[in-house]
Amino acid sequence: MSNETHQFKEELIQELTLIKPNTASITTTNSNCFITKCVNEWIDEAKRRPIPNMLFSELWFENELCILFSDTNLGKSILSLQIANSISKGVCIYGFKLETEPQKVLYFDFELSDKQLEKRYSNNYSDHYIFNENLLRAEINPEQETPSNFKSFEEFLCCSIEQAIIKDGIKILVIDNITYLNNDTEKAKDALPLMKLLNGLKKKYLLSILVLAHSPKRDASKPITKNDLSGSKMLMNFCDSCFAIGESHQESGLRYLKQIKQRNTEHMYDTQNVIISKIENLSNFLQFSFVGFENELDHLKQFSPKDTDDRLQEIVAMKNKKMPNTEIAKALGVSEGTIRKALKDNN
Repeated sequence: MSNETHQFKEELIQELTLIKPNTASITTTNSNCFITKCVNEWIDEAKRRPIPNMLFSELWFENELCILFSDTNLGKSILSLQIANSISKGVCIYGFKLETEPQKVLYFDFELSDKQLEKRYSNNYSDHYIFNENLLRAEINPEQETPSNFKSFEEFLCCSIEQAIIKDGIKILVIDNITYLNNDTEKAKDALPLMKLLNGLKKKYLLSILVLAHSPKRDASKPITKNDLSGSKMLMNFCDSCFAIGESHQESGLRYLKQIKQRNTEHMYDTQNVIISKIENLSNFLQFSFVGFENELDHLKQFSPKDTDDRLQEIVAMKNKKMPNTEIAKALGVSEGTIRKALKDNN
């Protein structure tokens, strides 16, 4: 072996020694992000905790982070406040199950003003509906500026939510809606930190959280799926349960509820068994009134030959304006494949 080769070998050994991890420091450190126990021990500890109760039938259980989504103006806020009101009183909504005693609910309202809220729960601003004192509502203080020690308004907002939970001893939380916490929830990279934050709060304070979310414009002739939720993959992965509101095309004001994801129960309210409800104002309280159970396919939009022809003309007109297929699909609430097929059949 030459002197140069021997010197190179020694230098290589020294470099490998430098990058070798210090196993002694790893094994002696107290910092570890895992809690490791045998499976039997995990189960024994779980036995000592109560079985989660239903908050809104099999659609939302205690200690779950649940997402309720739909297209705009289908009644997400109406239903979520009705659920919150039910829990605050300890009285179930007709046709649905509630297994808890009356308890405090904190409703973060980022949608309605107080005057809009008043109109919705009164008879033309008189004879107001009386809510239970257990139901608390919070809205953004328009005069509050973001403190300099926060990187963004969203970060300040999330910190304020945690402070409110501690202050009022809250266990039930409703957020209307998620886009106010982060307006980029359609992007997976932005949805992930938000869902981690909500899951962290849930576990830290043993919360039950209902989060409202939007769905982009969709094809009303097709059943609702998890892909109809904005930012669907990341949001769906990090929630415990999810259900959606669909619009029935049988009758004005008719809605249906469909179970999209569940962990504490079997899948009960699928396409063959959706919950039919009607939006009504009873005793100055705008609500979903239970009707029954039916097949989702019976409530989807049915396209006539004229509807199909009108949509084809709309697609062709957009294409003539040099719009990409992806943008046309998004505007019409259909898949890009549907656009490609329509244009191909038209040639």
